[in-house]
Amino acid sequence: MPPPTLPPESRHFSLSDFDYALPPELIAQFPLPERSASRLLDGRGDAPIDRSFRDLPSLLAPGDLLVFNDTRVLNARLRAAKASGGAVEILVERLLSPTLALTQLRASHAPKPGTRLTIVGRADSPVPAEVTGRDDRFFVVQLLDGNANFETLMREAGELPLPPYMQRAAGEGDTERYQTVYARSEGAVAAPTAGLHFDEATLAACRERDIAMTHVTLHVGAGTFLPVKSENIVEHRMHRERYVLSQQTVDAINACRARNGRVVAVGTTSVRTLEGAVRACGELRAHEGETDIFITPGYQFQVVDLLLTNFHLPKSTLLMLVSAFSGYEHIRALYAHAIAQRYRFFSYGDAMLLARSSL
Repeated sequence: MPPPTLPPESRHFSLSDFDYALPPELIAQFPLPERSASRLLDGRGDAPIDRSFRDLPSLLAPGDLLVFNDTRVLNARLRAAKASGGAVEILVERLLSPTLALTQLRASHAPKPGTRLTIVGRADSPVPAEVTGRDDRFFVVQLLDGNANFETLMREAGELPLPPYMQRAAGEGDTERYQTVYARSEGAVAAPTAGLHFDEATLAACRERDIAMTHVTLHVGAGTFLPVKSENIVEHRMHRERYVLSQQTVDAINACRARNGRVVAVGTTSVRTLEGAVRACGELRAHEGETDIFITPGYQFQVVDLLLTNFHLPKSTLLMLVSAFSGYEHIRALYAHAIAQRYRFFSYGDAMLLARSSL
């Protein structure tokens, strides 16, 4: 007789458990002509169902609550050079002050603290800067021109930071399409991509079905693209992201619960906000803060009932999150189906709708 299968929350997962083979041509390099033309993999039941994203309103019930992340992506990629002339790409993770930023730096050789940089500004006017420190895989960069600040630099000379797997620079069309139609709070360096599928027609269709809507704000950091390096995932150190949870949103969630509606998180960033807020306060309470919540199989979800999400990278913390939400084996089966059916993956790819596992 074979040994009994352990329940998912009892299993010890390693990084390799979250790997999968993805044909490169399934990585969406450009958005579709229309936002809501994406496919939607309905993964709520045991068997996957292939749908269109425009079907989403009919899959939700009157009284359900959609929770969007209204962050807006900054032009957070800056160009610079070292004194030697070597090119440096700066990706601003977050501002520590108007002239001080936590960044990712891409160069032929990682700059050491004390390295002087020249950042390209408006009309190629240079702005002197210095690498003043390092925090794991991030670098602290200080502007040395008292008349300069990072917000102005990003606005005047920054580029939209498309994810590295797109392998191209942002084009004119990305300026609109790599933002959600409801983006309003500037501060992210990556889009909350599940929301990219919504257009005004889809939102209107949701309203017509009496599906409620509310917003949180989580400023997605560049750390979302950093790989997990340890095979023992318990050793992974999550990046921190700033969030705002308003009283209006808390009230909307409480009202949804009172009418037996379901809380539908639009994207993993909405999940991280809501579940991180409960972890921070012990209950769902309006506040601002930072979260480094790391959700892996075995986590007990407190707020979210349904999750709308895109497909995530192999070995990523977001793949671990969705595996925790809907069950490890279920997610593996859904991803195998999506690959076989030629779904489009990652930021500009297709979406899936998941239900919280009862395990």
